[in-house]
Parts: sequence; structure tokens; C-alpha cells
Amino acid sequence: MSRSEAEVPEVSSERGGVDGTLQALQSLMGLETEATAARLYEELSLAQRERLLREAELSPLDVRARLSEVLRWARDFAGAARLLSGCGEDARVAALYVQAGQYVDAAEAYLRVGDAERAAAAFERGGALERALEVYRGLGSSEAVAQCLVRLGRPYEAALIYRELGQPHSEVEALGCVPVGDARYVESVLRMCMLLDAGGFTRRALALLADTMRGSESVRADPALAAEKARLLRRMGMEAEAEAVIARLTAQGIVPRDDGYEYLKAIPIFGELSLEDMRDLYRVARQVLIPAGAVVLEKGTMGVGLFVLLEGTVEVFSGTEDDARRLNTLGPGAHLGEISLVQDAPVSARVKARTAVRALRITRAGFQHYLDTHESAALRIYRLFTQNLAARVRALSS
Repeated sequence: MSRSEAEVPEVSSERGGVDGTLQALQSLMGLETEATAARLYEELSLAQRERLLREAELSPLDVRARLSEVLRWARDFAGAARLLSGCGEDARVAALYVQAGQYVDAAEAYLRVGDAERAAAAFERGGALERALEVYRGLGSSEAVAQCLVRLGRPYEAALIYRELGQPHSEVEALGCVPVGDARYVESVLRMCMLLDAGGFTRRALALLADTMRGSESVRADPALAAEKARLLRRMGMEAEAEAVIARLTAQGIVPRDDGYEYLKAIPIFGELSLEDMRDLYRVARQVLIPAGAVVLEKGTMGVGLFVLLEGTVEVFSGTEDDARRLNTLGPGAHLGEISLVQDAPVSARVKARTAVRALRITRAGFQHYLDTHESAALRIYRLFTQNLAARVRALSS
């Protein structure tokens, strides 16, 4: 039978000194019920509880275990965890620290029992992001690493991970967190535009570009952003606006009209190539001249490779008939036939030169040799091709 409340020793909140703490400890351990002992513990002052805990940590394991139950009843979960530390019950210690809201201490306890996943999550929840990042990396949890990097203010690093994972939506979101003052800001905006365009969100990419250029004078003057704006305008069929942008750049001597490297580089399936691989691909290309009225690609025939327009315009028709519907008019910076580089399939539309055209051309044979000799580039190209194809299918089905 439990002792009555009249038998519970009274502990004054003003009692101090080691003797008072020892007496309180002896009283607690002498009681028969944890609930009654917990009430007595709750009457101690903060300083007295701390002295009691320090002394109890030197007690035998069985005493510490019993007292930890008293503290748990009193809802001093952190104190209960302290008394169990070193008792070989780190799983319980971690759970108690979680109840106390001391997530970093809980994480350390989880690590001691080998539960790295819970440890990483507890570190992150407790704001110890660098420690969480370290554990997530050890686990190989790439997505969790990326999320931590964003929270640590390192979004560009996170974006690189999402790129490796093939998650364009998450990559765009991470790149959107790169601040204006970052040296990689313009590169991040260009990458976002490319991803949005490849995913069928060309209008959103143009809006992003417009907001970016409106926000900063130095950014507005960046020729790479202006060139990207011209490319996106052409994608939207706004040839006159695109030509006006290019004319302004050309007048400033910034973008030479005969350089197709930037146009080639902007094609989505080449978006992850390294500088060396990109320059090698450019060397595979050859300039060709196409007279006005000539058929560049014929619907239903097998594709012959990639064309990147440098000068002049072409018209895209739905079929080979004289009354076939005109689908689009394309100019410098536009590209045709990229699918035929990686897929043996018939051309889906007729393309005819409206004016004399100068273009870069990469034949299927030349591209296949490039893939055979650039294994890393081939993997990146096929992955992006697959992602872009999936995006087109989703766009058609929505």
C-alpha cells in the first residue's frame, strides 16, 4: 500500500545546499509510487532539481533508472533522458529527448544506436543543418541532402543534385532561390528558362526572363539573357520581337550574326554538356546554304539530322499538299530535326526555306560517332531527351 500524502516529506522551495538535495533524493527514492514522488520532485526549485540530477548521475544504474521514471512522470523528459544516458538504453533516451523538444540531443542518441535516418531528421528538426547534411550524405540520401542545402542558403549546390537526379521541377525551385548578387545568378536564370521551355512552359520562361531583366540594370545588360529572350520569342512565334532583340545586340557588337555556337548550346538536349563536350559537338557541325524554296525536311521521310538556323527563315507545314496548313515560321536560333539524332523516326512535318537560309547541320552519322566517343555526354543527352519527350507527352495528354 502506498504512503498517504500526509507522509510525503515536505520540500521547501527555499531549501538549498547539498544536504537539502540529498534529503530530497532520499525522500523520492523512498516513496512507493512514482506519481507521488513526481509531485514531490515538481515542488523543488529549478536549482534544486539541477543539483539533484547532477548527484543522481553518479548513482548506481538501477537507482538512475528508477529515478528517471519519476522524472518522466513529472514530465521532465530531458532530465529523465540525462539519467538514462550511459545505461545502454539510448533508444529510450532519444525518445525522451524528442518529447522534451531537444532534437539535437535526441539525434546524438539515435546515432549511438545506429539509427542514422532518425538522427539526420532530428538534427534537421533541431536546426543543426550542417550535422544533418553530414549524416544524409553518409546515408546517400541525395534528395534530403539537396533539401538541407537549400535551407542552408546553398541552393545552387542543391540544384546540381536535382539535375543529377533528373528532377527538373525541383531544380527550377532550387535555382529560383539563388540570390541576385550570386556570381551564378545569370547562369541559374538561363538554366531555369531552358528547363521551363523544355517542359512546355515557354511563356512562363519568358515571364521569368522579363522579371529578371527588369529587376537589375547590370542583369538587364547581360547579352546571354538577351540572346535567350530572342530564342524564347522565336519559340513563341514572335519573330519580329526576336529580330529586334538580336538587332540591338548586333548593333552593340555583342552577338555576331554568324556564330551558331550559342544557338547550338541552347538546345535543351545539350543542356548538361560540359564545356569540352560542347566544343567537340560544335566541331561536328558544318555550315550549309539552303536556297529559297528548297525543302529542308520532308514529312514522312526519315530524319537526316539536326539543323540550327543562323540566317533566313523557314516555314513549317502540316503536310506535303499544296493546301497544307502552315504551322509556324522559324528564324535564326531555331532548330529542326533534333529528334532524328537519337531516334530513327519519320519527320512529322514539312519544312521549307522561305528565304535563303544559312544553317549549322549535324548529320546522324556525325552525331553517332560523337556519341560513340563521348560516353558521358551520351548519357546526359539521352537522359535529357527522355525527360523532354516525357514532358511533351504530358503536355499533349493534358
